[in-house]
Amino acid sequence: MRTTFVHEARVALDEGGDDRAPGGAVTLELCGSWDHPGPCPVAPHHTAVRSDGDDVVVRVLFACERADEDEVRARVIEGLRRHELVGPDGVRTRWSVVDHHADSVRPEEETQSAALVLAP
Repeated sequence: MRTTFVHEARVALDEGGDDRAPGGAVTLELCGSWDHPGPCPVAPHHTAVRSDGDDVVVRVLFACERADEDEVRARVIEGLRRHELVGPDGVRTRWSVVDHHADSVRPEEETQSAALVLAP
């Protein structure tokens, strides 16, 4: 049975960078493309970003079997460690990971969590 897991990272974007880029890098790592047919091939996921001072907090919820958590989490981390992404608009964004850690689903994320668990 799938469970939802969370990985959160604080990143420092280069000036003028797109705050969606680190999440886009995670999507590329998990799906291979921003635009793919059908369900996410590795793990259904949702990425949210918020500004926190000079940094951006990237929060990735992903659903998978408990046995697959380490592999999926490693892919999330690998996406964040790309440290750059050229978006679909051709703009390159660079960032550095300040810190990252596993976290728990928050009450306000329960609906999104349930949707990920039930996703095809």
